[in-house]
Amino acid sequence: MALVEVRVSGLAIDDRNKTPVVLLQEATGERVLPIWIGPAEASAIAMGLAGRKAPRPLTHDLLSTVISGLGAEVVRVDITELQDNTFFARIFLRRESELFSIDARPSDSIALAIRASSPIYASDELIRATAQEMSADEQAKSLRKFLHDLDLEDFGKSSI
Repeated sequence: MALVEVRVSGLAIDDRNKTPVVLLQEATGERVLPIWIGPAEASAIAMGLAGRKAPRPLTHDLLSTVISGLGAEVVRVDITELQDNTFFARIFLRRESELFSIDARPSDSIALAIRASSPIYASDELIRATAQEMSADEQAKSLRKFLHDLDLEDFGKSSI
């Protein structure tokens, strides 16, 4: 499977169903891979992109700390396929000379990769099948709107 490096170019809200979408753009191209995600994961990705921290560690921060505490590192994230409207991803970890991968949701994988400053790749076949072209202005506008609407105070609250 041929992989293409991608970067998070923005977050948007799908106007049809009010669902967050993370936009992955080819590192050296114009194609954009949209992946529909949950609101919590969108917030985690936005916070990671903005370099912001919640008052208490969020799940992705905790996972990053656990991986590091076990002497491992996130090598990369691969977004591999789409089956029945569900995207699939793998997180690749290295500990000493051992390399292994874990099945994960793309949204969680992306949030973790941002925190670990690890590269993100997507299957070229997947990009060809689902990619859209967006101008840089459209991407920037989507990200600014999402970040503007994000309420960081909600992360410190608990319903328990």
